[in-house]
Amino acid sequence: MASIERRRGRRRDASGRLREVVHYRVRYRDSRGKNRSETFPRLADAERRRVEIAHELTTGTWHDRHRGDEVLRTWVADWLPTRHDLRATTRVRLEVTMNRQVLPRFGDTPLNEITNSDVRRWVVELMESGLAAATTRKAVFALRQALEAAIADQRLVHNAAAAVPLPSERSKPARFLSQTEVERLVAEVPPRDRALILVGAYAGLRWGEAAGLRRQDIDPMRSRVRVTGTAVELRGHVTLDNEPKTTRSKRTIPVPRGVMRRLERHLDDYVDTPSDSLVFTAPAGGPLFRSWGQKVLEPAVQRAGVPGITFHGLRHSFVAIMVAAGCNVREVSEWAGHNSVAFTLTRYGGLFEDGTDDAIDRLDALLGPM
Repeated sequence: MASIERRRGRRRDASGRLREVVHYRVRYRDSRGKNRSETFPRLADAERRRVEIAHELTTGTWHDRHRGDEVLRTWVADWLPTRHDLRATTRVRLEVTMNRQVLPRFGDTPLNEITNSDVRRWVVELMESGLAAATTRKAVFALRQALEAAIADQRLVHNAAAAVPLPSERSKPARFLSQTEVERLVAEVPPRDRALILVGAYAGLRWGEAAGLRRQDIDPMRSRVRVTGTAVELRGHVTLDNEPKTTRSKRTIPVPRGVMRRLERHLDDYVDTPSDSLVFTAPAGGPLFRSWGQKVLEPAVQRAGVPGITFHGLRHSFVAIMVAAGCNVREVSEWAGHNSVAFTLTRYGGLFEDGTDDAIDRLDALLGPM
């Protein structure tokens, strides 16, 4: 499977004199049947490598070590365009993380020279620079994905970014608005934008879901709002009718009738009659951009005296309102479009009633006096 060939040659030494030298060449056929060879100055090194090659070929772990000589920057440029499995926004975030954190540190390093200790030191450097824990974790995950793909391409055997200690993310407590605070905020935005606050706080829509909402998605007769697509903003351009974040994001949400009447007035005053007309548009027409948050929402938040509220924060308020209305965790999870009930409980478990006292009463009734 692999053999060693002793070869003689002549080479000039430091003084310029020709001297006879001996080296050892390991010859073998790789997993594809291609003839290969590796040369070593010592027989012991050649023998050790011959045994390694035989083991790798037998176990199917052999790979061309020179394929790992490519620097990370070149590999990422080839690999990223193949990530068609990612949502457009996720892909852009991955590109940004690569360009800002990963490539400045490892871009010119060959794949096979990136070590686990290098990655560990890099994590410490990122943290000491003041980078947020969440951003540091995303940087390591991005590098890990790139190296995992290099393994699949038989450029590497091990992932140097695996088994790296990462900083813990400290999630901030969710900021909720009461119904009174929601209405105060509604009063502070321009009339054409008030319904946008309503679908955030009373229907729990994400920004992209609200920006991509069409007239046909609002059902006044049944007092429902449907989420069937989402708007995605990339590099100054908004595309509509994209697939929502997850399968569970496609949903139908019950809306209070009083809120629905206000949405109907918005449709009458600001939305064109065709069923595919956007419910929310920029003043000059066309889809809304995320800059609406800075231009319209932030000043209104300050005037309403509800600091710290973003459009996504209105979703927290939606969950709190639904729980206060007596909705169970399954309903809240479904209508909010969460990935799972487990996520809803993890994120908002403190809002739901603790049934411990009721459980004790039921156990007493079952077991009787003891």
